[in-house]
Amino acid sequence: MTNDQIILFSLFGGVFVLLLWGRYRYDLVAFSALLLGVVLGVIPVKDAFSGFGHSATLVVALVLIVSAGLVRSGAVFLITRTLVDSSRALGGHIALMGGIGGVLSAFMNNVAALALLMPVDIQTAHKAGRNPGLSLMPLSFATILGGMATLIGTPPNIIIAAIREESLGEPFHMFDFAPVGGLTAVAGLIFVAFIGWRLIPKRDDATAQVADLGAYIAELTIPDASKLIGKRVEELYEEAEKADVVIIGLIRDGKRRYGRSRYSTLQAGDALVLEAAPAALDEFRSALSLAFSDEKREALLKADGEGLDIIEAVVPQESRLVGSTAQGIGLAWRQRTVLLGISRQGQAIRDQVRKTQVLPGDILLLLVPRGAAADVLDWLGVLPLAERGLTVTENSKTWLAIGLFAGAVLAASIGLIYLPIALGLVVVAYVLTRIMPLEELYDHIEWPVVVLLGSMIPLGAALETSGGTQLIAGALVDLTAGMPAWAILTVLMVVTMTLSDVLNNTATAIVAAPIGITMAQQLGVSPDPFLMAVAIAASSAFLTPIGHKNNTLVLGPGGYRFGDYWRMGLPLELLVVAVSIPLILIFWPL
Repeated sequence: MTNDQIILFSLFGGVFVLLLWGRYRYDLVAFSALLLGVVLGVIPVKDAFSGFGHSATLVVALVLIVSAGLVRSGAVFLITRTLVDSSRALGGHIALMGGIGGVLSAFMNNVAALALLMPVDIQTAHKAGRNPGLSLMPLSFATILGGMATLIGTPPNIIIAAIREESLGEPFHMFDFAPVGGLTAVAGLIFVAFIGWRLIPKRDDATAQVADLGAYIAELTIPDASKLIGKRVEELYEEAEKADVVIIGLIRDGKRRYGRSRYSTLQAGDALVLEAAPAALDEFRSALSLAFSDEKREALLKADGEGLDIIEAVVPQESRLVGSTAQGIGLAWRQRTVLLGISRQGQAIRDQVRKTQVLPGDILLLLVPRGAAADVLDWLGVLPLAERGLTVTENSKTWLAIGLFAGAVLAASIGLIYLPIALGLVVVAYVLTRIMPLEELYDHIEWPVVVLLGSMIPLGAALETSGGTQLIAGALVDLTAGMPAWAILTVLMVVTMTLSDVLNNTATAIVAAPIGITMAQQLGVSPDPFLMAVAIAASSAFLTPIGHKNNTLVLGPGGYRFGDYWRMGLPLELLVVAVSIPLILIFWPL
């Protein structure tokens, strides 16, 4: 080995050890290795930061922004509120949620897809009275599997497509992964839904507790052109139950009607009195296209076009609100703020929310102009609760958001426009149409992943340039000498899977893809089947909670232990190998 190869192998070995140790965050480890490589002369100074402008890095960042825009537009509510039912049997629920997760993760980042569906799954488990740990791991695995089907579903596919473009002159396109990745994902989803979840350890003493976010008494108004006009209140109960909202009354002409008014016929301007957590309240509002409690003042808030924020605040003794009402102190016209709801430790609230006298210890749900939260809180003399990521779903723009994204995917799929450009145009369109607020644009980019990618890409390129990947590929070729093609691909997949189970799958793809290309060149065959094998294997991190971020996300809420994952993950990985190898040889022959 040359000096450069020794240095690079030492750097990669150090990165792998530190990532396995977990003491330092992966982006810091990768960036430190990059800088050390430059200092030691194995990475040219001019190439040091080339990874940050790499198309793979840009696509990952853009996909995260687009995913956030789809959430804000209500596209996910549109799916889950019509399909998820807490009364469904566990196997059926896992099959449905896994199917939804798989489809979503094929067209958006699979971490984002899980982040969207995990609260829905936990809420459904809470309603059904069962441990969410029985369904969260299957949901995590399903979203990982779904990402295999398209170019943008998971970062390894994006990286492998970019490496193919650099090495062979043309990248993989949007649905090139579908014949192998899609069919493998379907087989995996069937296993997870019907067999896999039964292998999860059941612990009565380790039931994950669903956090009680606190319920507010709030009001939502029937708009003038609402489709609900003429319906009875009881006809909304089913939709309310889906959103985990309780309808506790009706206000008409400023007066609270007796009881729950279940048989009352709804009129324009009526206000439904509800008990719900903030996220559930927004889901219910989005599902039925309701207005906030003060429709006229809401319109004034929206007039400046900057958007709205929902904030929570607790009322101390010295607040100017104590002993007064939101209407009495002129909250709407003084601060352009609407009081959405009040949480009062389980006590009943009899009046309209804005006419209710505020007491010390009350928790308020406030609708404020974007960027004005600090001023409003200071003027009221109230204390903000910890940020819970509350947003106002722009349900009026749901189909616009879906249409823009679908158009970009179609244009990129038929080669009309380069994928990063198409996604960039979607982001710009989301900002211009106010689906995604400009000030939140960069909040949704997972910067540690960007730093990891930007750092590892130059290191991977240096390893290939120095001949390091040829050494590894040569060793694997020697190991598999005389074996049939399927055995060679199997060895490559097993090695890549093993790395992906203990390392970040992005780093695994960066290292393994050039090795696959070099193996193919030494064997004198097409590199495409080897790249597909790496793509599937790098995304098949099912044995540990550290191999894929989705597995880490469900570790706490599911009440899992480190050793729980392999019980369902090992047979799933064996199934992935058994299914994908024949598919690779059929659709991407040597």
